[in-house]
Amino acid sequence: MQSKKWKKSGFEGNTAQKQRKSPQRRDEKRASTKQSRLGGTRSQSAGHQSALRASANSYLLWGQHAVEAALRNPAREIRQIYTTSEAQDRVMQFIESLPDARKMMLPQPYIEARARFDALSADGNKALHQQFVLDVCPLESPDLTDIVYQDGALRLLVLDQVTDPRNIGAMLRSARAFGVSAVIMTRRNAPEEGGVLARAAAGALEDVSIIQVTNLARALETMSDYHVHLAGLEAKGDIPLEQLASESRLAIIMGSEGDGMRRLTRDACDSLVSIPMSDSSESLNVSVAAAIALYATRAP
Repeated sequence: MQSKKWKKSGFEGNTAQKQRKSPQRRDEKRASTKQSRLGGTRSQSAGHQSALRASANSYLLWGQHAVEAALRNPAREIRQIYTTSEAQDRVMQFIESLPDARKMMLPQPYIEARARFDALSADGNKALHQQFVLDVCPLESPDLTDIVYQDGALRLLVLDQVTDPRNIGAMLRSARAFGVSAVIMTRRNAPEEGGVLARAAAGALEDVSIIQVTNLARALETMSDYHVHLAGLEAKGDIPLEQLASESRLAIIMGSEGDGMRRLTRDACDSLVSIPMSDSSESLNVSVAAAIALYATRAP
């Protein structure tokens, strides 16, 4: 029987060639062992440093509050969870804190190189990702009639071609704070649900429904049929905001950042209201104006 002798190139005989492990491979093995103790994460080679990409018919969502709210939301379909080796402990701890039924719905976190996160951009700016990104499907939108059919007090926010996703995200936060059931916006000339909007909403996207409509005038007519008072906000409004706080069912309508409400939208309003301001101030950002309007008219 032929003996097997050690040589620099490996063993003699029929055994496979054995190579020395590089420091990088030893580090990868230690990381893999750590991942298995954390409940199982998958890792991918850091050789390719392009930005993370969403899968088909989904988008990337980032920002700690937005990501954690999406992970908590059982209605949110999450296709992939991306993190880095530095952040994986924090990610796994949060996932472990979720109910068992929700944990079973989630994919295993996928470890990626930090450079792939840093390559993410949002409207030309670097995405503030905190090394924690989700690949998610858009939330299903309820039907408008399902919302307005509810009995009792109701607060809605209507956006007439507001185009900045950051403004919409900020208004979602205000809507959640002041008890708004849904935000209604147009399909055209308005942003789709996406990462910039979700991060600006800081988790409110998971709590306040967005309803996109093709014909806003028809949607306003539907609201009116269900006894929702339509109040358009504009500088020349002749009714103080606080006067509408007694309305049980109310929709606050905001016009676009540049042109305000369109004529058909204005004509559909039951009242036009304004925010009292000093003469030295011409206007407010649309998200700031919406926050003031929702606070002043919040349901009792």
